[in-house]
Amino acid sequence: MPKAKATSKTKEDEGSQNVGADLSYNEAHTALQLALSALQATDLDVEAMTGLYRQARAYLDRCEAVLAHVEQEVMMWQEGEIAVVPFKELT
Repeated sequence: MPKAKATSKTKEDEGSQNVGADLSYNEAHTALQLALSALQATDLDVEAMTGLYRQARAYLDRCEAVLAHVEQEVMMWQEGEIAVVPFKELT
């Protein structure tokens, strides 16, 4: 039985990581702020807190991914060149 629970948690983790995968930075940041505000509510049960935490973490991961992508583009930019060379698309 414990293995089944571990598998279901893995599926939950994968699902929560995909929550913000297609959001822009501003959308993910706003969703993160809303999730953090909801986590501060005093009437949440443990299960709701866990779900909100996973969502907040997914939104934070998305924000960090977008910022890392932008940082890579800026670092690749060289003076005198008009276009930025993209290193890869965000997925």
